[in-house]
Amino acid sequence: MDREDLAGWLRLALAPGVGPGTARRLLTAFGLPDALLGQSAAALEAVCSAAQARAILAPPEGFDAVLARTQDWLAATGPGGAVHRIVALGDAAYPPGLLEIADPPLLLYLLGPAALVDAPLPADGLAIVGSRNPTPQGAVDARLFARALGEAGLTIVSGLALGVDGAAHEGALEAATARDGALATVAVVGTGLDRVYPARHRALAHRIAERGVILGEQPLGTPPLQANFPRRNRLIAALSQGTLVVEAALASGSLITARCAVEQGKEVFAIPGSIHAPQSRGCHALIRQGAKLVETAEDVLEELRRPTAATTVRPAADILEDEDAGDDPLLAHLGHAPATLDALCARTGLPTPVLQARLLELELDGRVGRLPGGLFQRVERG
Repeated sequence: MDREDLAGWLRLALAPGVGPGTARRLLTAFGLPDALLGQSAAALEAVCSAAQARAILAPPEGFDAVLARTQDWLAATGPGGAVHRIVALGDAAYPPGLLEIADPPLLLYLLGPAALVDAPLPADGLAIVGSRNPTPQGAVDARLFARALGEAGLTIVSGLALGVDGAAHEGALEAATARDGALATVAVVGTGLDRVYPARHRALAHRIAERGVILGEQPLGTPPLQANFPRRNRLIAALSQGTLVVEAALASGSLITARCAVEQGKEVFAIPGSIHAPQSRGCHALIRQGAKLVETAEDVLEELRRPTAATTVRPAADILEDEDAGDDPLLAHLGHAPATLDALCARTGLPTPVLQARLLELELDGRVGRLPGGLFQRVERG
């Protein structure tokens, strides 16, 4: 894309009040942006409103600086030699999965190895999404499911958020060691690609840029605005053949991704959890609405008609009989549902100081997690 083409696409994408749907109608009517921008206001008003026509024909304030900044970004390289790309709607490299939604982005900003970003991203991966504040078990499940599904050949798509998203990307990168050169994971972000949000995922983002792709539709410099994150969820669903929700509260943004998947005719999977955990209620609601209940990666692969994974993910069901129970009697008393210290005292008969000491040992060993409200939960490590 040369400077003139880039300027035309940016003008259209940045025109205030002109969304992807309107822009797509305009492009259908008049052709590429350079031809569209050469139209009269009266001609444009046959397709859009007068206010939108004025916004399109008047360059946005500070446009020259935006154009220069974008060109500088395209010329720079990212972590591990990753390249920066911008793909316009209709380009050969535009992901075909996004063309199936009602409002595909006019421009996609991509960061990753040249071999991955210069080819259209396939829509045959699996989205793994969930709570930003998962239980310890939820974070472990997200990582292990992503690793097993990645080893089975699936690209893991998520949103780079804290919690389940980050754990899913981590698991996908762990699986990438067995898939040299393959697309390990796609991180769909709600900010400009010249910044990392959340900041604590900077190192993770750099690793994704070396083995996967980071993409977004927001122009460079866009900060983390709340309204942009629900919109990016439609892209997560569109780049996947199905969506797995690991943990989600009833108001979780992950349910938006699941709804987008349903609207796009994609599969939705959900992992059940404890009836005592708020993070499980969204998954339970999805299951009641028809999402497939999954306990292992094989459940997902069978539904997608893919070969089963070499790595088996431990069931997340509430099963009391377990090989770990023989390792420590306290784990058997804890079971798989969250429990208070008082409840454990009653079950075990141990004095409170002794019980607290044992719980701390198990927590440091990664076998017990501490939840809000003074609850403790056993953590399956796969």
